[in-house]
Amino acid sequence: MTRVLDGLRVVELAGIGPSPHAAMLLADLGADVVRIERPGGVSQLVPVEQDAGLRNRRSLCADLKDPADLQRVLSLVDNADVLIEGYRPGAAERLGMGPEVCRARNPRLVYARITGWGQDGPLAPYAGHDINYLALTGALNAIGRKGERPLAPLNLVADLGGGSMLAVTGILGALYARERSGQGDVVDVAMVDGVSTLMTMYWTLTENGLWSADRGTNVVDGAAPFYDTYECADGRYVAVGAVEPAFYAQLLTGLGLDPAEVPEQYDRTSWPAMHTRFAEIFRGRDRDQWVEHFAPLDACLTPVLALEEVATHPHITARGTVVESFGQRQPAAAPRFANATAAAYSAPRVPGADTDAVLRDWGAVPSAH
Repeated sequence: MTRVLDGLRVVELAGIGPSPHAAMLLADLGADVVRIERPGGVSQLVPVEQDAGLRNRRSLCADLKDPADLQRVLSLVDNADVLIEGYRPGAAERLGMGPEVCRARNPRLVYARITGWGQDGPLAPYAGHDINYLALTGALNAIGRKGERPLAPLNLVADLGGGSMLAVTGILGALYARERSGQGDVVDVAMVDGVSTLMTMYWTLTENGLWSADRGTNVVDGAAPFYDTYECADGRYVAVGAVEPAFYAQLLTGLGLDPAEVPEQYDRTSWPAMHTRFAEIFRGRDRDQWVEHFAPLDACLTPVLALEEVATHPHITARGTVVESFGQRQPAAAPRFANATAAAYSAPRVPGADTDAVLRDWGAVPSAH
């Protein structure tokens, strides 16, 4: 068996945030991804060799402002299926690596551009970060407790959900279209667009009068006692997501409550009192005692795990959701395929370590030395 993207050639212009994550996802699926590093590399929080997000690809070092290096990279583009860049609008063009230049050389190329605001619009020239894209799409306003300020959910939603995941979707869509047309495409991936698509359900609920803009007052934003987190006796937490009546009944059983003696599940007037009641009960045992107690029940109750606890959880272990490679734990490749070779995990490469090998393998312009 082979990997699902074996044979796909991808040029990644080194950056941070969603573009390397998108490249990692393609590399995990078997694509031959070559990361083009600038001299001195990209500023990183950890050394390149220890960054799991840079796994499974080769590295070529090039100064795109140097004509000879530019030509070498463009010769890679000649044989590539995909190019990924995460520069501000116009930056790739100024370097001589814009989509018009690249696709004139290789009309089958899928050129994916990942930005925060997109390639056009009033905000396109400006900087931004995950929290800004959440703010402009209504997502940030919806996250947080009632009466408190909005709370950013790490940088998972815009950078990764609305950025890299949308980029991979666009790339695979363009590759599928290329099978019919023979032509590549330019994919404009804007994180603000991606977050907006993630908000589809909440647009629908709002348009039909089923979602309140007053955060912390809806079913899945912390108002409902059956969809929240609760502190336990040891200061750790459990998460409860018993939205459907069948699971709510199991939750009540586990908490020792008689359904006939508590208010109806969706009686919103009772939610504050039920929150208080649930909280008092959960404070009576340690987190793991509650998890063991609820194990026979289908009540949508799970422990809230710290990152250092994740790898040893029985379900995570059984599925191999966390792997250890090149000396550190990291998330396993996803998704999985029944008829494809299991993912491998090669260590990130020192910038430029594969320059000559890549140029040779891709039939590109040789290096100067």
